[in-house]
Amino acid sequence: MKTYLKNLFASNKRSSPLRPFPPKTIYEFSLRDIVGVETPLSKFSGKVLMIVNVASQCGNTPQYAGLERLYELYREKGFEVLGFPSNDFGAQEPGTNSEIREFCSSSYGVQFPLFSKINVKGTDPHPLYRYLTTETIVAGSVRWNFQKYLVDRKGNVVDRFAPTTLPLSNELVARIEKLL
Repeated sequence: MKTYLKNLFASNKRSSPLRPFPPKTIYEFSLRDIVGVETPLSKFSGKVLMIVNVASQCGNTPQYAGLERLYELYREKGFEVLGFPSNDFGAQEPGTNSEIREFCSSSYGVQFPLFSKINVKGTDPHPLYRYLTTETIVAGSVRWNFQKYLVDRKGNVVDRFAPTTLPLSNELVARIEKLL
């Protein structure tokens, strides 16, 4: 038995010893929302998702308006934007979760789900972002704030868009509509 476990863990070096296999979908993750409530991503099962790391003091911050507009346009068709504040790039998200929530609401009227601030890169990224950057078909580092990942209705990460891709760009909107 000891040899079996040793071989099992050795064959999958990127996963933690407590979880020898990577998750199959994003539905296996659970995170705290912006007010601290534990939220399983399985809550969004069957929907097309956009996962995006956000920041309040970035040159890309005006993208909040486009993200909210996408949410308004497509949520009735089964689309969700999930925002993950991060202070990993240029310390551009220094606020507390409460301050971030207030800023997003008052400045951009954000109604899409926001989650508690997390790390998306570095030596200790949140497990969701470790998965996004190492275990999916679009694996690769998070380049800056407002990098976007698209997830199909089955929970599979199917596409990644650069931080400079605007939420209402033809390319991104077309991809969302195809997934819907």
